Amino acid sequence: MSKIDESIAFAATAHAGQVRKYSNLPYIVHPIEVMTILHDHGVRDEAMLCAAVLHDVVEDCPVTLDAIRRRFGEDVADLVDGLTDQYPAGTGGNRAERKRKERERIAGTSMHCQAVKYADLISNTSSIVMHDPDFARVYLKEKRAMLDLMMQDDWGLWRTCEGTLTLGESELLQEALR
Repeated sequence: MSKIDESIAFAATAHAGQVRKYSNLPYIVHPIEVMTILHDHGVRDEAMLCAAVLHDVVEDCPVTLDAIRRRFGEDVADLVDGLTDQYPAGTGGNRAERKRKERERIAGTSMHCQAVKYADLISNTSSIVMHDPDFARVYLKEKRAMLDLMMQDDWGLWRTCEGTLTLGESELLQEALR
């Protein structure tokens, strides 16, 4: 079994029973989509593709970074660590303050970490805009501020992410004008 296949199996087990908000599809659909977006943009780095699949397991599942390190190695663990929200609800401060700290933290991560984050934002944006326009207004503002600080990219993902956010903003504006 390849390391990528192993990461998919690991993430599917970790996310077992979880479903995507709005669609009720098995949660694993999202991390696989993030990996696919990277692959479609020419990313072939195994650690990045594994981290894309594993990017939510520490944040959303009873999985430790140490477990990721032991199973998938330091490169994958470092990326997953960089992608794991360090300021989730319950860590102090209001949402605006936590999101400001998180976007500043993400802006200082590696180009590989930021590429996975772009793919994550691309994956999440359309479903949020489609299914929850009220939250999408907040989400898009937060992600636009994050994207404005993130500039590392060798695969055209920043531009795709920027276009995805712009399209979401346009759809919300059109909705408001109806």
